[in-house]
Amino acid sequence: MKDEGGRYDFESFFADYYDLTPAYAMRGDLGFYTGCSKAAQGRTLELGCGTGRIIIPIARAGCGVVGLDYSKSMLSRCEKKLQDEPQDVQERVTTVRGDMTDFDLKERFHLITAPFRSFSHLVTVEEQLSCLDCVHKHLLPNGRFVLELFQMNPGRIKDSKYLNEAEDTPEFTLPDGRRLSRTNRTTAFHRAEQFNDVELIYHVTHPDGHAERLVQAFPFRYYCRFEVEHLLARSGLEILDLFGDFDKSPLTDDSPEMIFVAESRR
Repeated sequence: MKDEGGRYDFESFFADYYDLTPAYAMRGDLGFYTGCSKAAQGRTLELGCGTGRIIIPIARAGCGVVGLDYSKSMLSRCEKKLQDEPQDVQERVTTVRGDMTDFDLKERFHLITAPFRSFSHLVTVEEQLSCLDCVHKHLLPNGRFVLELFQMNPGRIKDSKYLNEAEDTPEFTLPDGRRLSRTNRTTAFHRAEQFNDVELIYHVTHPDGHAERLVQAFPFRYYCRFEVEHLLARSGLEILDLFGDFDKSPLTDDSPEMIFVAESRR
């Protein structure tokens, strides 16, 4: 939803189910990002930290980390999870509510990351460049920026089959006895502007039989490789590596991800 300032925020129910959804809980990126933070040998800033799925493991690995997110509900869930961590882990984590296109933390970092396609929520070029300008200003000399995006499936921008609701998470039982499944669909293509309107639909059945259909709707930008390379270059960031997956394999036609590793040109 939009708040009074007009920026995107997640529906509160999304934070409730995020860490329980297999697509997120079983995502194979934790080793990659933890390794990046350890190699940086300094503080990490994560843009779009959500419930702390990545920043908490980074802190457990002994690294200092700042997590920035615009969603109050996601940050609240992150802070609640931190309460169950040892004191030394808690002390390594700072959370900040902020807009990834306009922030000033009065600190520069060895590493800044934008994991799990958080950058895809920036629909306009103005938003994208504003975010990258903030990144550049917050990097130490020779500091690195890791930007993760999905490699676009061309069918996703035009094939009408994606307008139909399709299951992406089969039903499973939550610890409290509720049953959860999830479907998704594209509600509109905006090819000229390079984004789709997307819905994630959570189907929840309570132990008493009461059923809910909860919809998270948002615009989602898609990118091509060389477009991103130009955006990074315009922002004073030089690409050092481009991976197609978290095993650091090269980008190919079949790669699921585009993971750019860039360095500040200070």
